Amino acid sequence: QVQLVESGGGSVQAGGSLRLSCAAFGYTYITYCWAWFRQAPGKEREGVASIDSDGSITYVDSVKGRFTISKDNAKNTLYLQMNSLKPEDTAMYYCAAGFRPCTWHETRFHYWGQGTQVTVSS
Repeated sequence: QVQLVESGGGSVQAGGSLRLSCAAFGYTYITYCWAWFRQAPGKEREGVASIDSDGSITYVDSVKGRFTISKDNAKNTLYLQMNSLKPEDTAMYYCAAGFRPCTWHETRFHYWGQGTQVTVSS
């Protein structure tokens, strides 16, 4: 079992930055795909960024050049640095861990955090 606990959400103005963290507890020595998803009100959840245990990183087009995913294996913590935030980035952000290789298919992710809210005002 793996437990994921997100933190770092909040409210910022457009153009601002936030860094989300996701602390992992449990059998984290098992290699996983780690990812950030988000869900805006009235919309389906979408994949934002993923990092595989081999270091491969993927971003959804809408965040490329603005968001950076990283993982500190010593701390068992996943991060999402979000810069140049836009109002359309407003959503609940979730971290997740699941089968390799990374895809955006949610069924491949066994473990989910509780989510952290990000609100970007114009």
